[in-house]
Amino acid sequence: MTNSPIEPSRLRRLSLRFVGEVQGVGFRWTSKRLANELDLTGWVRNEPDGSVSMELQGNESQIAAFFGRLPRAWGRFQPQYVIDEKEEIATVPGEAYFRVRF
Repeated sequence: MTNSPIEPSRLRRLSLRFVGEVQGVGFRWTSKRLANELDLTGWVRNEPDGSVSMELQGNESQIAAFFGRLPRAWGRFQPQYVIDEKEEIATVPGEAYFRVRF
Protein backbone atom coordinates (compact mmCIF):
# COMPACT_ATOMS: atom_id res chain seq x y z
CA MET A 1 0.00 0.00 0.00
CA THR A 2 1.42 3.37 -1.01
CA ASN A 3 0.40 6.71 0.33
CA SER A 4 0.00 9.29 -2.38
CA PRO A 5 0.69 12.86 -1.36
CA ILE A 6 -2.34 15.08 -0.93
CA GLU A 7 -2.34 17.80 -3.54
CA PRO A 8 -2.68 21.22 -1.91
CA SER A 9 -5.89 23.07 -2.69
CA ARG A 10 -5.43 25.30 -5.68
CA LEU A 11 -5.95 28.93 -4.84
CA ARG A 12 -8.10 31.07 -7.10
CA ARG A 13 -8.67 34.81 -7.12
CA LEU A 14 -11.75 36.42 -8.57
CA SER A 15 -12.28 40.06 -9.46
CA LEU A 16 -15.97 40.88 -9.08
CA ARG A 17 -18.31 43.84 -9.57
CA PHE A 18 -21.67 43.78 -7.81
CA VAL A 19 -24.51 46.10 -8.87
CA GLY A 20 -27.95 46.72 -7.45
CA GLU A 21 -28.76 47.17 -3.77
CA VAL A 22 -25.15 46.99 -2.59
CA GLN A 23 -24.44 50.32 -0.89
CA GLY A 24 -26.07 51.36 2.36
CA VAL A 25 -27.02 47.79 3.29
CA GLY A 26 -23.82 46.59 4.99
CA PHE A 27 -22.64 44.71 1.90
CA ARG A 28 -18.93 45.34 2.53
CA TRP A 29 -19.05 44.43 6.21
CA THR A 30 -21.18 41.35 5.59
CA SER A 31 -18.75 40.25 2.87
CA LYS A 32 -15.83 40.78 5.25
CA ARG A 33 -17.52 38.74 8.00
CA LEU A 34 -18.26 35.85 5.65
CA ALA A 35 -14.79 35.93 4.11
CA ASN A 36 -13.20 35.85 7.56
CA GLU A 37 -15.40 32.94 8.67
CA LEU A 38 -14.28 31.01 5.59
CA ASP A 39 -10.58 32.01 5.76
CA LEU A 40 -10.76 33.84 2.43
CA THR A 41 -8.51 36.78 1.62
CA GLY A 42 -8.89 39.84 -0.57
CA TRP A 43 -10.78 43.11 -0.30
CA VAL A 44 -14.08 44.88 -0.97
CA ARG A 45 -14.88 48.57 -1.62
CA ASN A 46 -17.71 50.88 -2.63
CA GLU A 47 -17.33 52.56 -6.00
CA PRO A 48 -18.49 56.10 -6.89
CA ASP A 49 -21.00 54.72 -9.43
CA GLY A 50 -22.92 52.83 -6.69
CA SER A 51 -21.42 49.42 -7.42
CA VAL A 52 -19.15 47.37 -5.15
CA SER A 53 -15.82 45.90 -6.30
CA MET A 54 -14.28 42.84 -4.69
CA GLU A 55 -11.26 40.60 -5.06
CA LEU A 56 -11.79 37.23 -3.38
CA GLN A 57 -9.09 34.61 -2.93
CA GLY A 58 -9.35 31.05 -1.66
CA ASN A 59 -9.82 27.49 -2.81
CA GLU A 60 -12.84 26.30 -4.78
CA SER A 61 -14.81 25.06 -1.76
CA GLN A 62 -14.22 28.26 0.23
CA ILE A 63 -15.36 30.44 -2.67
CA ALA A 64 -18.40 28.24 -3.30
CA ALA A 65 -19.33 28.48 0.39
CA PHE A 66 -19.01 32.29 0.27
CA PHE A 67 -21.43 32.56 -2.65
CA GLY A 68 -23.75 30.02 -1.06
CA ARG A 69 -23.97 32.04 2.16
CA LEU A 70 -23.96 35.59 0.78
CA PRO A 71 -27.61 35.74 -0.37
CA ARG A 72 -28.82 34.65 3.10
CA ALA A 73 -26.34 36.65 5.17
CA TRP A 74 -28.76 39.48 5.98
CA GLY A 75 -31.46 37.30 7.51
CA ARG A 76 -34.96 38.31 6.47
CA PHE A 77 -33.75 41.39 4.57
CA GLN A 78 -32.26 40.28 1.28
CA PRO A 79 -30.73 43.03 -0.83
CA GLN A 80 -31.21 42.65 -4.57
CA TYR A 81 -27.92 42.52 -6.46
CA VAL A 82 -26.24 40.83 -9.40
CA ILE A 83 -22.64 40.11 -10.27
CA ASP A 84 -22.09 42.38 -13.26
CA GLU A 85 -18.47 41.38 -13.90
CA LYS A 86 -16.47 38.31 -12.87
CA GLU A 87 -12.91 37.56 -13.92
CA GLU A 88 -10.29 35.07 -12.79
CA ILE A 89 -7.09 36.98 -11.96
CA ALA A 90 -3.64 36.16 -10.59
CA THR A 91 -3.47 35.17 -6.92
CA VAL A 92 -1.69 37.37 -4.39
CA PRO A 93 0.92 35.26 -2.59
CA GLY A 94 1.19 35.81 1.14
CA GLU A 95 -2.06 37.73 1.49
CA ALA A 96 -3.23 37.13 5.06
CA TYR A 97 -6.72 38.58 5.42
CA PHE A 98 -9.82 40.10 3.81
CA ARG A 99 -10.33 43.81 4.31
CA VAL A 100 -12.68 46.64 3.55
CA ARG A 101 -11.05 49.32 1.41
CA PHE A 102 -12.12 52.95 1.47
